[in-house]
Amino acid sequence: MRIPTFPRQSTDEDTATGRTPVTPRRDDGATTTTLPPVRSETERARTISEPVAIPSPAPRARTGFLATLGLILAVAGAMLVLSGPLLGYGVGVAAVALIISLAGVFATRKRHVAGKTSALIGMVLSIGAIVLGVLALTGQVWWLDTGTHSAGELRTWLDSQFANRI
Repeated sequence: MRIPTFPRQSTDEDTATGRTPVTPRRDDGATTTTLPPVRSETERARTISEPVAIPSPAPRARTGFLATLGLILAVAGAMLVLSGPLLGYGVGVAAVALIISLAGVFATRKRHVAGKTSALIGMVLSIGAIVLGVLALTGQVWWLDTGTHSAGELRTWLDSQFANRI
């Protein structure tokens, strides 16, 4: 099948510049002839000789050290608070975890630093451990104080539950 072509009269300007005319269609179905813009030889040479600037990729996101450390210390502080005899140390570790988690939240403001969620979880867990530890130290929580050995009581309770079943 042959594609139909429509003859166009070339002008002297077309042959002098070596350009081929472009014929876009209008909405009413008629065609108009336009030519691409003329570039001088220096412009052509400049575009060919100039290196193309390729943007460097953004640095990979990494989890912030302070956010991770704050979460680890918050978990350790919560475990120490729940242990009973190490209640005071747990409150201290949770306070340090709160400060480090706050620093971790501020460190994640940079574009390439991730870990805001872990820093926020560390903050919430450390605040919970501090509140529970202070309540236990003041005697407001009946099931937890420095004389309570939670691990030993849990082991005794588990032994009494499973002694006859195994």
